[in-house]
Amino acid sequence: MKAPYAGGCLCGAIRYTVRAEPLTIYACHCTDCQRRTGSAFALSMVVPRNAVALEKGATRDYRVTMPDGRIKTGKSCPDCGGRLWGEPVKAPEIAIVQPGTLDDTSWVRPIAHIWTRSAQPGTAFAPDAIKFEKMAGSFAALIRLWSERKA
Repeated sequence: MKAPYAGGCLCGAIRYTVRAEPLTIYACHCTDCQRRTGSAFALSMVVPRNAVALEKGATRDYRVTMPDGRIKTGKSCPDCGGRLWGEPVKAPEIAIVQPGTLDDTSWVRPIAHIWTRSAQPGTAFAPDAIKFEKMAGSFAALIRLWSERKA
C-alpha cells in the first residue's frame, strides 16, 4: 500500500494523515513499550516528522521523563488517551507512528524485532524473523533493512 495513510484515535476525535512512505516498521519488546502499551510489544512506524498531518481535532502533547533521565514525547488524544505518535527528542526529523491507529493495517509487517531479550515468555517469532537482543544499533540499521526488503 502506498502513502498517504489515514488514521485516528480510538474514539474518533483525532484524525491524521501520513503523507510519506515509512522509513521502517519494527516491533519493540522493551519494557518501556510493554508498560506503555500494556501489551507484550509495540509496533512502530518511523516516518519523516513533517509527513504527519493533523486532519481533525487537537492532540495533547505528552512528555515523560524516565527514571534514567531519558525523555519520551509525542501526541495523544485528550479524550480517549490513545497514543498516536512519538516525537523523539534526539531525532526531531522523525515521528514514530503507532501503526495500529491506521485505518488499514493489512499491509503492516515489521522488518525486525528489537529488544527481544525483554520479550515476554511465550512470545513466538517466525523462523525467519530478524531479531536483535537490544536496539539494532540505530534507526539507520532498521531503515536499511526496510529498504533492502523493498528491493
